[in-house]
Amino acid sequence: MEGKDKNKDKAEVKFCPKGVILDMDGLMLETEKPLIPLWIRAGRHFGREIKEETVFAAIGNTGDYVRQLCARDLGKDFPYDDFHKELNRIVALELEKGIEVKKGLTVFLDQLVSRNIPYVVATSTQRKWALWKLEKARVADRFSLLVCGDEVSRKKPAPDIFLAAAEKLGLAVSECVGFEDSIAGLQSLHAAGMRSVFIKDLVEPPEEVLSTVWRRYNDLAEAAELFK
Repeated sequence: MEGKDKNKDKAEVKFCPKGVILDMDGLMLETEKPLIPLWIRAGRHFGREIKEETVFAAIGNTGDYVRQLCARDLGKDFPYDDFHKELNRIVALELEKGIEVKKGLTVFLDQLVSRNIPYVVATSTQRKWALWKLEKARVADRFSLLVCGDEVSRKKPAPDIFLAAAEKLGLAVSECVGFEDSIAGLQSLHAAGMRSVFIKDLVEPPEEVLSTVWRRYNDLAEAAELFK
C-alpha cells in the first residue's frame, strides 16, 4: 500500500527515476530480524538484559550513535567495545549459515534490468562485510556498484552516502530514488533531497519522518510497479 495519494500531484505521478539507490540490511537482505536474539545473547554475556526497543533504535545506525544508545539504556559503564566485538563474532557465525533475501528482491531487480535502469547499493556496512553478506545471500552477482559505510565521512542520517551513490550512477539527486527500511535511512534521503520509498522491516518511523516519504510499499515486488 502506498503512503501518498497518487493523484494529489500529477508531476510527482509522472516522475520515473533514472537511477535507483538501495539500502541493503533489512531492505534486500533478511539480516536485521535475526540480530534481535543475538543482541540479547551478547548482552547477557556481559550481565545485561538488552530490550528489543534498544535493538530497534540501533537499526540503521552505526558508530557513536549506537555507542551512546547503549550507554543510555545499559549504563555508562557498559563495555561497549567488548560487547560489539562479541556481537560481531556471533552474528558472523549465524550469518555464515546463509542469508535469506527479502520478498520481491528478484522481481524488483529483474524489472530494473528490463528497463535499463541502473542501481547501486548504499549501505552503512563496511565494504568487506557488505560483499560477504551479498555472497552469503547468493546475490553478489546482481550488484556491481556499491557505496559503503567506510567510504563516506558521515554515516546515515547524514546525506553523504546517498549523494555519493547518485554520483556513482552519474546522475543528479533529483533523477534518483532511494529505497529504505530504517528511520536513519529515510532521514538521510530527505537530507540529500532525494525521493524516498519506504518498505517496512521492523521499525515504523514516526509521522515526522513518514511525512517526508515519497512512496510506501509492503515489499519490493510491489515497488516494481514504479518502473512499469
